[in-house]
This record gives sequence, C-alpha cells and structure tokens, in this order.
Amino acid sequence: QVQLVESGGGLVQPGGSLRLSCAASGSIFNINFMGWFRQAPGKQRELVAGIVSGGSTNYADSVKGRFTISRDSATNTVYLQMNSLKPEDTAVYSCQIVAGNLLRVYWGQGTQVTVSS
Repeated sequence: QVQLVESGGGLVQPGGSLRLSCAASGSIFNINFMGWFRQAPGKQRELVAGIVSGGSTNYADSVKGRFTISRDSATNTVYLQMNSLKPEDTAVYSCQIVAGNLLRVYWGQGTQVTVSS
C-alpha cells in the first residue's frame, strides 16, 4: 500500500521560508507527476507547483520566483522550497503523486502552512 507522508509545515513570519517534504512509501513505480496543491479556507484547491517525469516544472503565477519544486527519484520524495512567504500563502498544502500505467493518483494527508506576524 502506498502512503505519502508530508512534513515541514508550520507558522512563519512574512518574508520567511519553509521547506515541505513528501515521501512516498510502499510499492510505487513509473511516477509520471509529483506536485503540491494548496487550499485556503473558503477557496478552491489549486496547483502550486508540479514536476513531471522528464523533469519539467510548472508553477502557479502567484508563486513563481518564490517557490521551487524538486524531487529525489531514489527515495520517491518531492520537496517544495518556499521563500519570501506572504500571508496569502497560508493554506493546507498537500502533495500528489501520479504513477503507474493506470495513472493512479495518491495524496498526502496535508500540512498546514500559516504565514503571520
């Protein structure tokens, strides 16, 4: 059974940084996509950043230049480095991995990021 375990969320002041991690355990092969989504209270979930199997990345316009997604293929771990954090970045961040020939979707449990002074 595949599980995604996230870590790294917390409370940070505006302008600060956090690094989120999402490690996949269990039998997971042929990862097509790894990404981070977020959902703020009263808002729809949105894709923050993603990285595909070939290494190409994409970012939401609101985080370009501030967030960086990366991965460690050896450990099936995806990271999100978040710099210059703003109060509007406050949300529950969840990782997603799409893998296998059937493009099965796996989700992490979510981690709270709060940006406040």
